[in-house]
Order: sequence, then structure tokens, then C-alpha cells
Amino acid sequence: MFEKNALEGDRKQPLFIVLNAGSGSEDCQEAHNTIARVLDMAGRWHDIDMVRRGADIPDAARRAAARARSEGGAVVAAGGDGTINAVAQAAHDVGCPIGVVPQGTFNYFSRTHHIPLETEAATRALLTARPIPMQVGEVNGRLFLVNASLGLYPDLLEDREKYKSRFGRNRMVALLSALATVLREHRQLRLRIESAGQVRDVRTSTLFVGNNRLQLQQVGLAEACAIENGRVAGVMLKPMSTFALLRLLLRGAMGSLGEDDRVESFEFERMTVLSRLPYGMRRFKVAADGEVGWLRSPITFGVSTKPLYLLKASDAAAPSDPHFDAK
Repeated sequence: MFEKNALEGDRKQPLFIVLNAGSGSEDCQEAHNTIARVLDMAGRWHDIDMVRRGADIPDAARRAAARARSEGGAVVAAGGDGTINAVAQAAHDVGCPIGVVPQGTFNYFSRTHHIPLETEAATRALLTARPIPMQVGEVNGRLFLVNASLGLYPDLLEDREKYKSRFGRNRMVALLSALATVLREHRQLRLRIESAGQVRDVRTSTLFVGNNRLQLQQVGLAEACAIENGRVAGVMLKPMSTFALLRLLLRGAMGSLGEDDRVESFEFERMTVLSRLPYGMRRFKVAADGEVGWLRSPITFGVSTKPLYLLKASDAAAPSDPHFDAK
């Protein structure tokens, strides 16, 4: 738990910043200079770790969070949703606040919590910020802020990163890569789902779990309100042809995904997923906030019983999740 002054927000607390040099389109050195200039002018002590390789972000985040915890400070993620996830995991583990300076392409987390998308404005917001408790999701103990998934969606994310590395980071590249992914043949997952004392067997190409109201609203899912009720939203696609999947992708882009009867959406607090294949799948490819890896079965999705404390400026500091109480 935080000490009292940390919960109230100490404007002189040191900031330990993890800057992903590969996030977004802005020059990383320019972002570094902007952050340093704003904090220097305000007389705020800080340390910026500019990380060149994405694979090194988790280790850098753990080091920064440990220092923040021991020195009564906060850790700050300067990057996209994947970077924010890694830093949030480290902050959540040790119990220190986290601030955010967005540098990504979609920035769902930052936009949901009204964090300015411009580097200078986001850094200035940290100067008057105080920690606010917010809900986080977990998949097999691994934290996620925006979404977690298995099946088609992790494949889509992997393809998107390949396209971005060749053609740049923008929304059009992301859309084209999604089309290419959908056009490939995909294996149907045969799953057994256990939740709230009920067990059922399903076939689906993807299972998606959302913890971000803005993203769920954008694709037109009524379960967006689940986040305000201390739950997460689940989405599954019924078996369908490639052409039908393309039409579904278009409906999602138009914000009407929830109107399609081939989409099943629901909300829950905890759900366990197992394979129904004869010999079972030992591992699933799972994506959490854009980062893809492998987890062993069974896979458990749910809401963490422990909140994450997010630094929010006074003009955007209303608790985003009434499920948690800061006191």
C-alpha cells in the first residue's frame, strides 16, 4: 500500500521515466528533450531511461519501479499501450504510482483517462497529478489495461507489427495488415469456458477480453459499461466464412459490431478457458495490450483485486472506476 503522502500526491516526488525509443512517430530524442525541459523548468527531480529495444522495456520498468518505491516517487511510462502495460505491471507489483506520457499510435489507455497526447502537455500534467485508483485486468496473473485475447486477434497484432516495421506506424498500415490477416485461413478454437459456476463448450476464431471503455464503445459493444461496474467484457466470434469475417471487420470500423448476431458479447469478473481438443493444448498464443506471448492452459481472465494507481492531473482526476476506493 502507499503511504499517506503518496496517495495525496506529493508534487515534489521524484519521477523515474521509462522512454520507449521505438514508440510512435515522434523522434525519441525530441521527446526526451521535451520531457527533460518541462521537468527541469518546474524544478522536478527526474531520471529518464531511454530504452532502445522493446524487449528491454520490462527490465527497465522493474528497475524504475523499484527505485520509485524505495525513494517515495513514481514511475512514468513514455510510450504506447505496450510500454504502458510493462511499466504498469512493474508499478502494480511493487505498489507505486504510475504516470503516462503517450507516444503510441492508438493510445487507448491515455485517451480513456484524458491524458494529453502531446508530449509537453502530458509532462506538464504530471506536475499537478495525484494517484487515482483504477481497475486492471489479469490473464494468468499478467496485467492488462486495454485488452487481452487469444486466437485470431493475437495473429492480427503480430502481422500489424510486421507491416509497421516495413511501412511505418499509422492507422492505414494497421487497417491493411488487418485485412491481410483476415484473408488467411484460420483454425477454429474449441474451448471449454467456466465462469460464475457455469460451464459451456464453444467454437470460435478468437476470444477477446476488453478492459477499456473507449475501445469497446468505438466498435459498438454495449458491454463498454462493464468497466464502470467492476467487470470486464468478453467477445467471441461464431464460426463464419472469410467473406463474413471481412464484413464483420468493416462493421467494427463503423462502430456497429455489437449489432451482428455472429458476435457474442458478455461481461464477467473471472473466467477460465481450457482446450477441448482430444489431447488438449498445452499453450495458447495470448496478446495483452498489444504484446504477444504464450501462456499455459488453463487460461484465466479476470479483474485484479488490487487497483493500479494512476497519476492524473487535478482537472481529470475523478476516479475512473468506482469499484475501488482511494481511502
